[in-house]
Amino acid sequence: MMPAANAAAAPLLDVSAATVRFGGIHALTEADFAIAHGSVTALIGPNGAGKTTMLNAITGMVPLTSGHIRLDGVDIAGLPPQKRAAAGVVRTFQNLEVFTSMSVLENVMTGRHALTRYSIAASLLRTPGFRRAERACREAALDCLEFVGLANEADTPAGDLPYGKQRLLEMARALAADPKLLLLDEPAAGLNSKETAQLGDLIRAVCDRRHVTVGLVEHDMELVMAVSDHITVLHFGQPLAAGTPDAIQANPDVIKAYLGEDD
Repeated sequence: MMPAANAAAAPLLDVSAATVRFGGIHALTEADFAIAHGSVTALIGPNGAGKTTMLNAITGMVPLTSGHIRLDGVDIAGLPPQKRAAAGVVRTFQNLEVFTSMSVLENVMTGRHALTRYSIAASLLRTPGFRRAERACREAALDCLEFVGLANEADTPAGDLPYGKQRLLEMARALAADPKLLLLDEPAAGLNSKETAQLGDLIRAVCDRRHVTVGLVEHDMELVMAVSDHITVLHFGQPLAAGTPDAIQANPDVIKAYLGEDD
């Protein structure tokens, strides 16, 4: 993990003056957002604040109207989504994206296949190089399943897993892609309180044990405050505040706009 002073000076992700327009609608307006190396950084805000648009802009699913997105100092705003993923930007989605007819292990291997290097001919002929690559892919996928606690479900059809375990499967598949930056979009959606607490432990483990930087969009404020090192608040497409969880909880503008205030 990078020392705090260096992380602040050189964030892994640096979004500056990002503007996204859909016709006459400004989803983001000159919004800044940074994620330090080795941190869990949350992006919160009311519905419609621009959080998912920010994730879509970072991953290349929507284009910037203006502004910059830098990963390790390199502007990636002009790259297509697949090249951003190859550079290490990986995300999960609020809605489950699981291949239900495939096994749990096969699902995770799909996340790893982007890193494999063999030709179509090699796969058809099942050359030694292809077999070595597939063994390495399988071993990496099993390691990710072990990490999220699904090793015993490797051969289970993914569609047979309960909802909470399908969420863990998505996390394992994302980790199999060996991300520099893992972006989680509402990972606690649909989870009960026990599952959410376990998810919080897993998010911290991803950062602390696997050394993957995490960006988190989440409505569950208890989870956000428990796992985040830093929080940025969006409001109507613009940053309202940024700071530690304690600072955000005490910020009167945030309390008024989002967290709620007592009568």
